[in-house]
Amino acid sequence: MSSSPSRIGLRPHREVVRPEWADYNKHLNDAFYLVIFSHATDHMMDQIGLDAAGRERSNHSLFTAELHLNYLKEVKVGAEVRVETTFLGHDAKRLHIFHTMYVGDGTEPVATNEQMQLSMDMTGPRVAPFQPDVLAAVEKIAAEHAKLPRPAQMGRAIGMPPKKG
Repeated sequence: MSSSPSRIGLRPHREVVRPEWADYNKHLNDAFYLVIFSHATDHMMDQIGLDAAGRERSNHSLFTAELHLNYLKEVKVGAEVRVETTFLGHDAKRLHIFHTMYVGDGTEPVATNEQMQLSMDMTGPRVAPFQPDVLAAVEKIAAEHAKLPRPAQMGRAIGMPPKKG
């Protein structure tokens, strides 16, 4: 098991790269990195009280409002990947998270994914404050994660470097 500090308060998501997710080079196709990160978000939701029963009981969920994906190293078919999630910030209605993907129990990131999640009241649906039990779970994890170093890829933007001369 990894001893990465980002595991504080959350169990990592693990998944095996399926053959149907491969590109012509037998590497994980770019679209399926996001599928795995989406599964990791679901796994995180389960741990903060927004599992299927919690969503049914509260009629609340999370929606992804924005995301940024960084591909750092190739991942091969059949590899087990591990995604660790860090809470970067939150308020009454939003949760800023950062997923880091590793191969197996490795320590070198192969991809990262930064997301802004919105707390949703599904009766609208509309953006709404987190339910008290979910907010308490988020606050507890966020307090631990606030002590961690910020990820290197956090807040990156896409753009061409300025032309010289």
